[in-house]
Formats: sequence, structure tokens, C-alpha cells
Amino acid sequence: MLKTNEVVKIIGLSKVTIWRMERSGTFPKRINLSDRRVGWVESEILEWLDSRPKGICAEPVTQPN
Repeated sequence: MLKTNEVVKIIGLSKVTIWRMERSGTFPKRINLSDRRVGWVESEILEWLDSRPKGICAEPVTQPN
């Protein structure tokens, strides 16, 4: 079971974006672990991530000085 912060770190999207995608049906559903805790099944998150298009970056992105 993955916590919210772990999911954010793995997929690189914000909590709000995850919530919106979940509402639209394009992201795995959370599971209520208790009154104040939710989690996601790790295998579902990894399968979702693997199903996403893979981007190729020719050069590393750098921050402007």
C-alpha cells in the first residue's frame, strides 16, 4: 500500500492532479485505510505508470541562471 506522498514522488504529479485524474477515471482509485488515511495498491500505480506514453528528451533540461 502506498501513501499519498509516496504516489506523488513515484509519478511526479501533484496531489491535486492525482485527485482530478482519479475523479475523471484516468487514475487508479484510492482505498480508505481508516477515517483519515488513504492508500493505493502499489501494483496498480506501477501498471498505470507503465501504461503512460514514454517521452524522450534529447538534451537534459537545465534551469536558467
